[in-house]
Amino acid sequence: MCRSIIKFGHAVCGMLISVAVVFQFGGCALQRDVVSIKSDLSQRVSAQNKSTKKVEADLKAHAKKWDKDEKRIRATQAELRSQLRQLQEEIRSLRGQSEQTIHLFDTSRESGGQDIARANTKRIHRIEAYLGMEPAEERSVSARKSGERAKTEPSKKLTGDRLYAAAKELFDKGNYDTARSQFLRFLKENPKSENADNAQFWIGETYYHQKWYEKAILEYQKVIEKYPKTNKVPSALLKQGLAFSKIGDKGNARLILKELVRKFPKSTETQIAEKKLSGMK
Repeated sequence: MCRSIIKFGHAVCGMLISVAVVFQFGGCALQRDVVSIKSDLSQRVSAQNKSTKKVEADLKAHAKKWDKDEKRIRATQAELRSQLRQLQEEIRSLRGQSEQTIHLFDTSRESGGQDIARANTKRIHRIEAYLGMEPAEERSVSARKSGERAKTEPSKKLTGDRLYAAAKELFDKGNYDTARSQFLRFLKENPKSENADNAQFWIGETYYHQKWYEKAILEYQKVIEKYPKTNKVPSALLKQGLAFSKIGDKGNARLILKELVRKFPKSTETQIAEKKLSGMK
């Protein structure tokens, strides 16, 4: 009886030892699985982070490219409008010459000359029709004031600050053509002057006051690009936005005024831009 009990005890002990061994090795296997899963997750997270950083870098690069493309498109649009405006001015000039020729030949009754002049007029009409221009518009402001140049043009001996002051005085008096030529001369002779950015801005203003908004846009852009760290940049952005608005290009007007607000939030020009933007909604 005692031997049976002892054998039974040995058997139970053996079973318990086997179970313990199984659990021990099973626990080790489970621990290895957990470590493996953690390692795999860590690698996946690391790869995902790298992918995210690459996507962010690509987005930033594309954003910069889009910004450059947008500015280039705006400049191209302004240049095309400027070229169209110049062609329109040339047509108006030809039209005036043609009408004057007809009048002279009518007076002298030279029918051959009349035919030539009228043929020229028809040619101009065809060009106007192609461009969608209105005939017989008023002559430009520059033509009306061309007779004033001889009286108001400053002496060629003026240099530096005196030349700038004389050009500004002409601008203040409304002699925009002469003022512009003097500002251009000032920039040519004094490209590194502290008033260079001001002179370039006033050149844009001469076109703006003459309602040649396309040319004004291009001249304001020169202020922005050539003198980016001067205090005339906010004014140039504001007037460029207003010029686009004047020619009916509300999209570019909004973009430029918003750029002004973003870059110079505390400037006086931004206050004006915000009022303009609120009225454009």
